[in-house]
Amino acid sequence: MTIEKLLNGESATLVVVGRLDTQTAPELERELDSVVSGLKDLTFDMAGLEYVSSAGLRVILKAQKIMNNQGSMKLTGVNDSIMEVFDITGFLDILTIE
Repeated sequence: MTIEKLLNGESATLVVVGRLDTQTAPELERELDSVVSGLKDLTFDMAGLEYVSSAGLRVILKAQKIMNNQGSMKLTGVNDSIMEVFDITGFLDILTIE
């Protein structure tokens, strides 16, 4: 998995490419922790994300909980297979997906 951080004042975009699983979720969590302080807008660009496991879902949920308290969060470029995971797990009800 690769993560590209795009920072612009109080906004950040994390571009996630590859597989978000037990091996790579800690890396995304570290990147999230490094940018989230003071953010008003967080975007996860998932156009290049191929797979997400429960460990990845946990990091996404953590990000949503943080951003609920300090701003907004959205996911973009979510493919059909990951959208299905979000649907099955109930994440569609708590995430903003564009």
